[in-house]
Amino acid sequence: MSDDDFMQDSDQEYDFEYEDDEEEDTGDVDIENKYYNAKQTKTSDPEEALQEFLSIPPLEQEKGDWGFKALKQAIKLEFKLKRYQEATEHYEELLTYVKSAVTRNYSEKSIDNMLNYIEKGYDDPKAVQCIEKFYSLTLQCFQSTNNERLWLKTNIKLARLLLDRKDYYAVARKLRELHNACRKPDGTDDPSKGTYSLEIYALEIQMYSETRNNNQLKVLYQKALKVRSAVPHPKIQGVIRECGGKMHMSEENWKEAQSDFFEAFRNYDEAGDLRRIQVLKYLLLTTMLMKSDINPFDSQEMKPYRNDPRISAMTELVDAYQRDDIYRYEDVLQKNTDLLADPFIAENIDEVTRNMRTKGVVKLIAPYNRMRVGWLAERLRITEPEVMDILSFLIVDGRVKGRIDEHKGVLELESREDADHVQGITVLSEAVGNLFTAVFKSTDGFQPGQGEFLNSMADQIADIGSLDDTMRSIGSGKRGRRVGLTQRAY
Repeated sequence: MSDDDFMQDSDQEYDFEYEDDEEEDTGDVDIENKYYNAKQTKTSDPEEALQEFLSIPPLEQEKGDWGFKALKQAIKLEFKLKRYQEATEHYEELLTYVKSAVTRNYSEKSIDNMLNYIEKGYDDPKAVQCIEKFYSLTLQCFQSTNNERLWLKTNIKLARLLLDRKDYYAVARKLRELHNACRKPDGTDDPSKGTYSLEIYALEIQMYSETRNNNQLKVLYQKALKVRSAVPHPKIQGVIRECGGKMHMSEENWKEAQSDFFEAFRNYDEAGDLRRIQVLKYLLLTTMLMKSDINPFDSQEMKPYRNDPRISAMTELVDAYQRDDIYRYEDVLQKNTDLLADPFIAENIDEVTRNMRTKGVVKLIAPYNRMRVGWLAERLRITEPEVMDILSFLIVDGRVKGRIDEHKGVLELESREDADHVQGITVLSEAVGNLFTAVFKSTDGFQPGQGEFLNSMADQIADIGSLDDTMRSIGSGKRGRRVGLTQRAY
């Protein structure tokens, strides 16, 4: 066949048969367009968008992806508009899509995201009831489908909700149920569920931290740190470390508390959780309690927060503490009363304040031998009973040598010279006593074999000085003391 003949043959028209599915494609396209149009208007006109989303499921001949997606959007809008009853009804309808209309992984991810979204409504009591109903419906649904993973996730969320409501009895019961689900038949922890076990430990640690059950808290804290089969979310590790830090603080173990708070801050920061700011305040608090002069913002992780306005008050407190500026410290506390809104800070800041005032008292009394307690109170801007309490502590602790005349309200300090003289006389009297015992311990008097011992006693007495010199020193000391007492603070 020539090329011309071939070209002529190629001009023939060929008819192709197409499958007649144009009507079905048009229906899917209409539903898809309806869904995206509603999604575009949900911010500007949520009411109209809600009606559009709810009109999509009836358009499908069989339950499918678009009905599932539309119901998800509708439930979120209803929850936002506080239509909790309608949201619960449509959520129950949404769960019917899980068994056949959508894949298991997609449905699990979607339901988990939905529960995470509604958790934001904790502040509204009606929303909390709705959330509980959501959890109950979810557990019923996925227990029947044997989806253990989502069952565990939902139960952990429910336990967290109960913990936020301070329903500790219900929390403890739910946690026992979760622990059993994460164990092997022989009662040991299942390594394949290590991540869930760690989340459960974190919730239990929080519960014991809030109820101040330090004995149980310490046991669980050590258990949680030993879990190696999990790859937990940094936020979970942050919760465990934060509670550990609070536990160490209650035991006044400042060093371990600082270490745990730093780890908690680092994990919260990695997770992008706002809790990192509050934990950073706790970390600065422990820096003062440790009486450390090291600047905590020298570490690489904390440098970006050096000038953060959310922690500026705590930063100023640390600066005043490290410079022993009691006036600046008190001013910062008075101007930032919101610091004490956190019960944990309010409970522990008193110890820092007491340390500051104690250091202030020691500095003020250093040049004097006698002073009025009222004068110290005026200088430190605190009451006289508070000054008395600090002075009593210093005297008992041995950091101040003196006595308080409560009747006159006067502190009298022992001079250093008096203390040295008293110590000298004490040593001298002990040496003479030992010499007397050595010579006259038997009726035979002096024994020849005691020569070396007597020589050592004589050396001790020589080191102290002759008795006449000592007595003259004591006499001059009395005169010096009388002169010293004229240096008073009134």
